Amino acid sequence: MTTPEFLDLLSETAHLDSDGEVVMGGCRLSALAASYGTPLFVVDETSLRHQAQRFHRGLQERWPKSRAVFASKAFPCTAMYELMAQEGLGVDVAGGGELVLALNGGVDPALMVMHGNAKTDVELSMAVDAGVGTIVIDNFDDIDRLEKLVTADQGVLVRVVPGVRGVTHDAMSTGQEGSKFGLSHDDAVNAIRRLQQSDHLRLDGLHMHIGSQILETEPFAHAVEVLANYGDFDVYDLGGGLGVRYTYSDVAPTPEAWLDALVSAAKRSLPRHAELLIEPGRAMVAQSMVTLYRVTTVKHGVPTFVAVDGGMADNLDVSLYGQRYEATIVNKVGGGASVDLVGRHCESGDCLIHGVELNDPSIGDIVAVGVTGAYAFTMLNNYNGALKPAVVFVADGKADLRVRRENYGDFFLRDVASGAEVTNYG
Repeated sequence: MTTPEFLDLLSETAHLDSDGEVVMGGCRLSALAASYGTPLFVVDETSLRHQAQRFHRGLQERWPKSRAVFASKAFPCTAMYELMAQEGLGVDVAGGGELVLALNGGVDPALMVMHGNAKTDVELSMAVDAGVGTIVIDNFDDIDRLEKLVTADQGVLVRVVPGVRGVTHDAMSTGQEGSKFGLSHDDAVNAIRRLQQSDHLRLDGLHMHIGSQILETEPFAHAVEVLANYGDFDVYDLGGGLGVRYTYSDVAPTPEAWLDALVSAAKRSLPRHAELLIEPGRAMVAQSMVTLYRVTTVKHGVPTFVAVDGGMADNLDVSLYGQRYEATIVNKVGGGASVDLVGRHCESGDCLIHGVELNDPSIGDIVAVGVTGAYAFTMLNNYNGALKPAVVFVADGKADLRVRRENYGDFFLRDVASGAEVTNYG
C-alpha cells in the first residue's frame, strides 16, 4: 500500500502534514483524539458541503425543475440537518424521531419527504401537523390513516416496486418483487385510482428506490424507465442508493455519472414538465467522515490482533452487511504487516477489518477508519455499556463539537427503578 492510497478514500481536504500525519479540515487527527477522546467521529464540513452541492446543483443543471433531498437515515443528527438546510436541500425522514430532528435543525417542512413501510397514526399526525410537504404512500393503510387525519390538501407519492434489483447485499436491496417496501404493479395502479378520487390527498406522482450501495448505474436507469408504465405525473422521486468506494479495490460511479444515467432515462421516458427528486444518502456523507480509535492491545500471533477502544457499538456495518473498510495509523500511514483490527465487544464477530495493513501498531496509537459517514452514527448502540462517541465537524483548522460524548450518567436518564445518585465517570 502506498501513502496516497488511503488518502484517496478520504475527503477532499485530507492530506499529510510535514511530519507524515493525516490532516482533515486543517486539523491533525491525533490532536482531535487527544482533545475529544476516542472513539471519535470526525466530519470534514467543507467536503460535505461540496458533496451536497454536487448533487443539488448537478441535478438542476441536468433537469432544472428538480430537487435534491438528503436521505437523512444515513446520518440523522441536528448538525447534519442544519447543514443540508443551509445548502438548500430537502430531507427525507422515516419516522417521528428523524422528523423532530429535522425540524430542530431548521429544515423547511415543505421540503421534507416522509417515508416508512409501517407509519403509525402518531407519526402521520406529526407529519401533517408539521406541514410535511410530501408523504410517500407505501401501503393502503397509509391511505386509510391519512384520509382520517387530513382536512386540507396533502401532497403524496405512491411508492412502486419497479422489479429491478441492483447488485448489493440482500438486506440493502429494495426494488425487487417481494420487497417489504412499496406496492407491486397492480396494487400501485389501484392505489393511484383511489388517490385520484380522494378529497384531501393530492396525488403528485410516484416514488421508487431500488436499494443501497449499488456500484453501477444501469439498474437505476432501468428503474426510471419502469415508472413510465404508470402514466404521466407531476412529480417523480427517483430515490437514492448510489454506492461509494470503501476499499482500494472498489470502483464507484461519480455523482455526475449517476445523475447522467438518471436524467438520460428520464428524458427518454418521463414527461418533461415533471419535477424530479433524488434522495442521496450514503453517497452524500460517507466519504466526509473518519472514525478514530485508540489501540488498547496488540496480541501477536496468526493472525495478529490489534484491538481498539470501539467496534460494533459504533460501526455495525461490518457485522450486519459484511462491509469492508480500510484503516491506517494516523502518523504512520502506509505499509506494515497484515493484522486483524478488532473491537472491544464480547462477540467474535466484532472485527472491524480482517487483514488490514498497519504500520508497527502499538498501544496508544490512533487508528483512522475511513469512509464511515454513512450509518455508523445511525446505528450507534451501547453494547457492553459502550459510550456513544462524540461528533466533531472540522473546517479551516477549527474543530466544532456538534454531538457530545455520552457519559455514564446518561445511562440512567430513562431509569425509573432506582433513585440512587449516579457518579459520572464518563
